[in-house]
Amino acid sequence: MNERQPLAPGLALSQQNFLLAAAFIMPLTFSVWQALLNNFAVERAAFTGAEIGMLQSLREVPGFLAFTAVFVLLIIREQRFALASLLVMSIGVALTPFFPTTYGLYATTVVMSMGFHYFETINKSLTLQWIEKSETAHFMGRALAVKAAGALLAYSSIWLLMEWVGLGFTGVYLLAGGAGVFITLLLWAAFPNFADGTTQHKKLILRRRYWLYYALTFLSGARRQIFMVFAGFMMVEKFGYSAADISLLYLANYVFNLLFAARIGSWVGRVGERRALRLEYIGLVVVFTSYAFVETALVAAGLYIIDHLFFALSMAINTYFQKISDPRDIAATSSVSFTINHIAAVVIPALLGILWLTSPSAVFLTGSCIAVVSLILCGLIPDEPGKGRETVLPRFLNRGIPEV
Repeated sequence: MNERQPLAPGLALSQQNFLLAAAFIMPLTFSVWQALLNNFAVERAAFTGAEIGMLQSLREVPGFLAFTAVFVLLIIREQRFALASLLVMSIGVALTPFFPTTYGLYATTVVMSMGFHYFETINKSLTLQWIEKSETAHFMGRALAVKAAGALLAYSSIWLLMEWVGLGFTGVYLLAGGAGVFITLLLWAAFPNFADGTTQHKKLILRRRYWLYYALTFLSGARRQIFMVFAGFMMVEKFGYSAADISLLYLANYVFNLLFAARIGSWVGRVGERRALRLEYIGLVVVFTSYAFVETALVAAGLYIIDHLFFALSMAINTYFQKISDPRDIAATSSVSFTINHIAAVVIPALLGILWLTSPSAVFLTGSCIAVVSLILCGLIPDEPGKGRETVLPRFLNRGIPEV
């Protein structure tokens, strides 16, 4: 009774185009902020390691508080909330160069991050609600390719504008933020306000039968933090990679996503979530263990690219949830899962940063252990997940509990 009814082909295509256009705006704007941050913080705001560490912690706080999105949905519909979030993110980017002080940069970062994390939360919710289950993995691959295109355009624009046109931080930040605002307003005007499908719960929900999804989401967040924080740091500290070298690695990753992400999504749709995640986690065990003992800069660069490529396979966690969920739970659970994912973002950098001082290898071996646990857990995913078939465990272990 609550299953999503198929839409007319034209309306379904329009919804997909909206999601893809919104997915393009996010990296187009955010990538500029991310690429210029360290240089701007040092050159204009005189940051040291202490300030940049605090800024990164503050940046993750809105992700940890993503569960509050469900309360915002009491007063605004998801489609408009997604667009409003893009506007907030873009405005935060545009304001960045006008507050080149410690607290000014903290403030603009939080504004930008609020828009970024709310958009990511709602975008995931809308994708799982609007896209047919049989098409979701392929569509998520297409969305990754579109995001890669936006990021590549952002990085190439930075190089062109700063090296050839001579724009400074202010001009580039303003142009990126202004472009984000302008394109978002175009989307607001160009696309209709799509009618709601299944009415979503407007309260926090935790269900026992989703426990495997919660666990895989948490472990995915922990693994991502080890890669984002420590893999890149190792490239610089141990092998002396320059900012330009790191940028080339990012470009290689985005080019791969642009060319192959949609095919990876189609493959995930064909083979199923368990096989896709099993491949990811086996690969991660090898990659993280190799990180712990690598002694060659070129091999480290190869591991860095391979590690990033496995992110595409993690879409299987979301398609698994789509198959087992009550359609009314998607918005609320997307909010809660984003918070679960970011628990690791708050804890991992601090704890493993201390461990790094005595044994960098142990940090990456911790990543290997996380991958092993994930590998064991993904083996519990059935061949055909669905309501009542959340895991291969006896059904009484997966019964729902009242929403909280």
